[in-house]
Amino acid sequence: MSVTIINGGTQGVGEAVARKLAADGRSTGLVLAGRSADRGESLAGELTAAGTPAVFVLADMAEAEAPARVVDACLARFGSVHGVVNVAARTSRATIWEDTSEHIDAHFALNAKAPYLLIQAAARAMVRQGTPGSIVNIGSTSGHGGQTKLTAYCMTKGALTILTKNLAFALMRHRIRVNQVNPGWMDTESEHLTQTVYDGSPEDWLATAEATMPLGRLVKPWEVANAVAFLLSDDSGMMTGNCLDIDQAVVGAGDPMRPSAAETPTP
Repeated sequence: MSVTIINGGTQGVGEAVARKLAADGRSTGLVLAGRSADRGESLAGELTAAGTPAVFVLADMAEAEAPARVVDACLARFGSVHGVVNVAARTSRATIWEDTSEHIDAHFALNAKAPYLLIQAAARAMVRQGTPGSIVNIGSTSGHGGQTKLTAYCMTKGALTILTKNLAFALMRHRIRVNQVNPGWMDTESEHLTQTVYDGSPEDWLATAEATMPLGRLVKPWEVANAVAFLLSDDSGMMTGNCLDIDQAVVGAGDPMRPSAAETPTP
């Protein structure tokens, strides 16, 4: 039984993780951190009513003080912390020709610095408690190189991979494990918004996209949540420093391995 903080726990993968942990009955407490008060309070209330105590903490995790404040709120409510899941991420578009310093900084603040500071605050609490801990970061297969229209995002997910491995090594003697799950193209509310509003795709883009996939669909939040729950639990044993891809591709395999004309924007 454990208490878990979910950074970005009000929708998409974060919500799926919260529901999975509650359904498994292994959690004595959940802390959902995010910017959507209505969704966060509603989900926390629903999970609590169903038997898993949960609280929502309103926080913009890109703000420097937010990670420590979320851990403090967890300790004030539950007295301990055993798990952390870092989900929240910025995914806005910009090619090398369009990017700005401010855009890049905003990505790193939420996608890389916030997970680091949250892990730091949680790990300190775990060491004070003298109990093992498990941390799972949500990366992306884009962290292997990624798309030309998502350069800043891809950089941050590559940085998160290094953070996962570095902290897995640093925290191992404290019995704190750190792993990562890298989803590929995923069917989420935020992806629907991106496709329809920012990329100009029609409302039925999902059906078209899934018809092109080898397994006939995009990655679903529930299967990412299953992997996260496994890595958080004792079922994953001594696994640490691992980065698990959930995708319909094999990195380094396939032909062609070169950009198409459509993937080569010009200034």
